Amino acid sequence: MKSKFQPAVWGLLRQNISRTQMAGYALANIVGLSVVLIGILFYCDSQNDKSHEDKFFSDDYVVLSKRVDGIGFTPTGFSEEEIDSLGSQPWVRKVGRFTASQFAVRGAVNIGGMELSTYLFCESVPDEFFDVKPTKWKFDPEEKFVPIVLSKDYLTLYNFGFAIPQGLPQVSEELVGDIPIELRLTGEGMQPEYFEAEVVGFSSRLNTIAVPQSFMDWANKRYAGGETQPTSRLIAKVDRLESAEMDKYLEARSIEVAGDKQEAGKISKFLGVVSTVVAANGVVICALAIFILVLSIFLLLQKSRDKLRNLMLLGYHPLYVARYYEAVVVATNVAVTLLSLAVAFVVRESWRGGLEDLGLGQASLLPVVSFALAYVVGVTFFDIFVIRSRMLSIWKDA
Repeated sequence: MKSKFQPAVWGLLRQNISRTQMAGYALANIVGLSVVLIGILFYCDSQNDKSHEDKFFSDDYVVLSKRVDGIGFTPTGFSEEEIDSLGSQPWVRKVGRFTASQFAVRGAVNIGGMELSTYLFCESVPDEFFDVKPTKWKFDPEEKFVPIVLSKDYLTLYNFGFAIPQGLPQVSEELVGDIPIELRLTGEGMQPEYFEAEVVGFSSRLNTIAVPQSFMDWANKRYAGGETQPTSRLIAKVDRLESAEMDKYLEARSIEVAGDKQEAGKISKFLGVVSTVVAANGVVICALAIFILVLSIFLLLQKSRDKLRNLMLLGYHPLYVARYYEAVVVATNVAVTLLSLAVAFVVRESWRGGLEDLGLGQASLLPVVSFALAYVVGVTFFDIFVIRSRMLSIWKDA
């Protein structure tokens, strides 16, 4: 077997190589592979949340409650079996319980020389379900201090729905944190007790007045005897891509979802479906392009059959002769892959701005580059296998 390419042999073989067929294969492959890479890039960007707070496409945290029909005096809640069933669903990652106050709470503040007071309700959830991490989030009965995390919606309602008509000043989040709050807690057969409170954070996820779990457990035991009540609300971390299955499950059990997080999940799923459809179209185009190349190889070797037989009779091993065609295929596939990556990266700029406005985008390029590398290696080995198989077949017939 010869060890190096010989110009004379190459000049003989390339006479029958159709540049039109190779160009057609390359163009079709560039289109197909570019579409696949664009689909992968778009999927990665649409599922990559790069923001850190108030995220539109964050991991979906949904608040669940039982549907109330008509007038009911018996508290509606979740049984232990229902909570276990919910937690076992494939689209659920974590489930947390809201613990409601079983005692009376009255809060008072002084704003602009006016004292405002009203009855309040408090709830607690496990700390891992909060979207804020306040520094003062602890409770000690000896200190008589209760930290509060307030829903951002409540502040908005006060500033734009209550303060203006009542002639009260509007306040910012920072200012609310500096306003002292007095809580008056009462239970059956007990004298009122007073606690200082302070808003230490605002939540976009929890639509409630949240207090530490330690305070809630202590206060329920002290003012309500620790009597266990049914869990009225749940918070669940769910897989946004399984929103269809989640909707069916919840509807069948008359469970309602608070807020519009499920809509974010549906949009995210839609983006994923779009990416899959785009990539699937690209796969079809790539498959057709590979078919074109294989057909071209068979036609090329058939046209060169006599020349190949003569070379083999002169002592050239068929695998050595095959190296000339393999070199063409390798060079073509590498060029196609590089051009397809370039096209995908250029097209990516068309959606980057829009996704960044949603807090998405700038996903790692590793999946795309890895796929392109695997593709070029796989297709090249397949092409080489076809060339060598056909060449050995001609050799046996020689």
